[in-house]
Parts: sequence; C-alpha cells; structure tokens
Amino acid sequence: MAKVKTERLNATIQRELSMIFRNQVKDPQVKDCTITEVSCSNDYSYAKVYVVFHEHPKRGLEALERSKGYIRSQLAKRLTIRKCPELLFMRDESFEYGNHIEEIIRGLNIQHDEEE
Repeated sequence: MAKVKTERLNATIQRELSMIFRNQVKDPQVKDCTITEVSCSNDYSYAKVYVVFHEHPKRGLEALERSKGYIRSQLAKRLTIRKCPELLFMRDESFEYGNHIEEIIRGLNIQHDEEE
C-alpha cells in the first residue's frame, strides 16, 4: 500500500513541478528543462527530481538551485500532504548514456556490414 502511495505522490509532484516550471518560474533556463522522474524518500522528506536540459545543463542546474525556495513554496501550496519534501535537483544522464550505447551499436553494425 505504501508503494502505491509513494508512486502516486511521485507522479503528482512531477506533474505539479512541470506546471510550476512552465507557468510561474520566470527564468528561461528553468523553462528549458524537462522533468523525467521524481523519487521520494520513504518518509517523504526528500524528493529527487531528475531533469534534462536541452541546452546548457550546468547553467540550468544552477538556475534551479537559485529558484529552489520559490519552487518548493509553490509546490507546497499545491500538495495536500503535511510537509512538502526538500527538493534535490539532479541531472538525468540516462538519455546521454542511451545515446552513447546506440552509437556503439551503430558502429558495430557498420563494421559488421563492411566485413561482409
């Protein structure tokens, strides 16, 4: 039962943060990011928010850290839980890793085709 509640809270936080980024945060670098996953701790005190930036990931993470207080206050207004979790923004590197693996496979296929 607790797992279902945590998954529902993760989805709710992801949806609400996406709307906050799109509609309320004025920093263009924050608007340029996509939230890929949210993972709350067991006691709901921390939420890891995995984000992908289309351009300038380092500056984007810095912008998120600068606006973390405002984002958390807006999120607390939208959630129905007692205490809003502390937000930990992390860069999601799974897309880059997936692209790297795809390039390796593509290179192996090209070598295999050349040998035939």
